[in-house]
Amino acid sequence: AWLGVLAGILSAVIIALILGLFALKLDANAVLCGVALNLFSTGGTVFVLFSLTGDKGISSSLASKTLPFIKIPFIENVPWLGKVISGQNIVLWLAVAAVFVIHYIMNKATIGRRIRATGENLEAAKAAGIDPDRIKFFTLIVSGVLAGIAGCFLSMGYTSNFTSGISAGRGYVANAAQVVAGGTAIGAIFASLIFGLTDAMATYLQNVGLPPELIQALPYFVTILGFIVVTLIRDRREAIRKKKLFEGKIDKSKFKPVIAGGDAGSGASA
Repeated sequence: AWLGVLAGILSAVIIALILGLFALKLDANAVLCGVALNLFSTGGTVFVLFSLTGDKGISSSLASKTLPFIKIPFIENVPWLGKVISGQNIVLWLAVAAVFVIHYIMNKATIGRRIRATGENLEAAKAAGIDPDRIKFFTLIVSGVLAGIAGCFLSMGYTSNFTSGISAGRGYVANAAQVVAGGTAIGAIFASLIFGLTDAMATYLQNVGLPPELIQALPYFVTILGFIVVTLIRDRREAIRKKKLFEGKIDKSKFKPVIAGGDAGSGASA
């Protein structure tokens, strides 16, 4: 099973590096490159599936390994709580750990400050001696590792085989979650919980007689609604900040450089 996870991670990292090659080195449009790679990956996985099984839909004819599920003693027998916490796939706990590790790195470690500086103000990052392309390639590799683990979970944890279209747009929902979360790792947990709850509700509502098209659209409707709410909140905050700045209620001397780390010195040391 873990060999399959390694292969999944390696494949995702290769795709991420291809995106970096075209978007960063060849200066192609990153969005278009992302769409093209998504289409290529969708068709490519179906091609490989058909080559191995003769079936374009599911890999059930192949023996499939699954990732282990973790049972927690003393909790698994607790009503309701045991079902929620105990018996979850190991990837869930890896994901929770990854959130806190990433939160620490982004806020405390030098590499995290460099990443934030590159994302917030590219020119200031260059002035501080940071190589933006190197930082971007590094983040692409990390995102590829995480995306590869997520893909392995879908076919080796969430289910026990691969099916065509198994992600069902969850990658786009995950992208929406990080936008709603404001680009923070901790916030992404809560945004993901909201979207996950909506997805679970859609599955439950299939038994209440609602039109299936409406049920399938529910998670994506909530995603769009989340975008709208976050945009309105940010625009409102920005308008208030500009108004206070214009009226002289904000001391301009208190504004710090955008280099992540708090001050120019920490940015330069990054």
